[in-house]
Amino acid sequence: MRVSVSHIHSRVLSPACTQYNKRIAANPYIVGTFACIGGGLFGLDISSMSGVLSNPSYLNTFQDPKSNAQGAIVAAMPAGSLVGALLVTKLGDFLGRRKTIIAASIIWVIGAALQCASVDRGMLVAGRIIAGISVGISSAIVPVYQSEITPPSIRGRLVSFQQWSITWGIMLQYFVQFGCSYINGTASFRIPWGLQMIPAIILGIGMLWFPESPRWLVDHGREEEALQILADLHGGGNKKDELVVLEYEEIKQQVDFERSEGAKSYADLFKPGVLRRFILGCSLQMWSQLSGMNVMMYYIIYVFQGAGLTGRRGNLIADSVQYVLNVLFTVPAIWYIDRWGRRWMMILGSFFMGIFLSLVGGLQGGYGEWGSVNDAPVWLIVNQPAVTRAIIVCSYLFVCSFAITMGPVSWTYPAEIFPMRVRSKAVSFSTATNWLFNFALAWAVPPALDHIAWKTYFVFAAFNFAACIHFIFCFPETAQRSLEEIEEVFAQGHVFSAWKIKRDVGMKNLHEVLAERGDKHSLQVKESA
Repeated sequence: MRVSVSHIHSRVLSPACTQYNKRIAANPYIVGTFACIGGGLFGLDISSMSGVLSNPSYLNTFQDPKSNAQGAIVAAMPAGSLVGALLVTKLGDFLGRRKTIIAASIIWVIGAALQCASVDRGMLVAGRIIAGISVGISSAIVPVYQSEITPPSIRGRLVSFQQWSITWGIMLQYFVQFGCSYINGTASFRIPWGLQMIPAIILGIGMLWFPESPRWLVDHGREEEALQILADLHGGGNKKDELVVLEYEEIKQQVDFERSEGAKSYADLFKPGVLRRFILGCSLQMWSQLSGMNVMMYYIIYVFQGAGLTGRRGNLIADSVQYVLNVLFTVPAIWYIDRWGRRWMMILGSFFMGIFLSLVGGLQGGYGEWGSVNDAPVWLIVNQPAVTRAIIVCSYLFVCSFAITMGPVSWTYPAEIFPMRVRSKAVSFSTATNWLFNFALAWAVPPALDHIAWKTYFVFAAFNFAACIHFIFCFPETAQRSLEEIEEVFAQGHVFSAWKIKRDVGMKNLHEVLAERGDKHSLQVKESA
């Protein structure tokens, strides 16, 4: 298929934004998952660093960065992501969800090109910051877009594809890094960094054929477009379909109510009924980072090195097993998240992650000693093959625990709990919280491993147990409800006794929605339209 520059230009800048492929819109799995390529960019970035930490060409080119300098290089990406996520507070409402995703893909290409061409630390950090801005934007806006266009019955499943795409990005980039590690010279890391541009180009061009969020369109007074898109998404093009009319009426009801409350502002995030959800969204993203998962992704080479796994090739192979497990164990979560629900996945996931990190810390502390690797002090397991294997297995089990629980839920839950008037801003701040802690941990963990060694694992285990308690008391279930029906869940109260909110709270049919509006003729009007 040939696509002219002028055609792309007109599709991106058209104020009406009515052009999209209706066959794409009619398939919930395509329309709900394609944008997840944006999440894959985050995964690509994670292993673009973890795969080169022991690469001699990388070390020579960037003057053999020690723990603090390497932490700063890695942290440059989440620093940019923090900025990008905050930008969505404006971009998501001003440009719309679709155009914001396209903008993120363009920014990523610029950042990846800089990284590929970098000749010193400054250029590398600049490229990572720019790429990070793209990741921050896409990680905040993609779950919002998905949650607003997918049917409630499979919303959790489709938003969870965001996490799965991250795991695929990590794994694919790592295997590219592994293959290129046999190349001598700087091509061993420049080729993988350059290839990162391809998914972003596919995402940016592909989104031109996808519909805008109908909720965003209603909020901007473009109700006929929104109704048509809802019909194409959920009713086979039939505007009279009951699900289509139900969802349209719920969106209209919510938007009308929010307009009656006055102009949108950041102060809305701190109003009663929203502040609680704002705290939940931000704290969930905080706990997802404090779980230690991304630390295990970024610095798994250091973890296995300390466990006594020697040899660069052996370490790379052991790391790759972890990334494959991460991909595989995300699949059950995607398939069953709407059946299992969000709440129990968070509770059980944080509990088991705490257990496995405690085991890693205990084994490291009980059998390790200070040694030296490349003239740097490292806490090592020496000549204890059984202990080395046990640490590696516990690390794998930790990753599996995250992949099947917290990984998908950490993106799904914040994207669905906020009312329309603040959704873009609130999800942006929630995602910014993720990147703030990602940035801090990416920089702090290498020095922590240098100074407190095995105790680092107990710190993260404690965070997981604290998160488990928080989830038990404060996080209500949201599965199987429309975004508008979730309003009723939080209207129940039970701020510190979330388990009292039943799973059927808020679920309504079309006639109940119309009765609440007091608009008995609404359905007939829509049918005659």
